[in-house]
Amino acid sequence: MKKLFFFVLISLFLSSCAMVYTPVSGFVYTNVKGPFAVTSNSGSSKVGYAEMNSILGWFASGDASISAAAKSAGISKIHHVDYEASSLLGIVAKYKVYVYGE
Repeated sequence: MKKLFFFVLISLFLSSCAMVYTPVSGFVYTNVKGPFAVTSNSGSSKVGYAEMNSILGWFASGDASISAAAKSAGISKIHHVDYEASSLLGIVAKYKVYVYGE
C-alpha cells in the first residue's frame, strides 16, 4: 500500500499540472521573459499588459491576448510584443503579455 501511495504521489508531482508556454522551463521554478512579435510600426511610448493564471492546472482564468494588452493601454499601433512566464512546482503559473506601441 505504501508503494502505491508513493507512486501516485510522485506521478502527481511529476505531471506539472500548472504549465506555462515558454521555450525553456525549470522543473521546480520558472521565471522567464522573451520576445513574442515585432512589427514595422515605429514608436513605443505606451505599454499595456494582460495576464492569465492557473492553479494546479485545474483552475485557469484571465485574458492574456495581445488585443487585451493593447486595449489596456489604448494602443492602436503595435510596435512589439514580449511575454513573461512563471511557474512554481507546477502548483501556480502566471503568463503575461506586454504590448508596446502608440
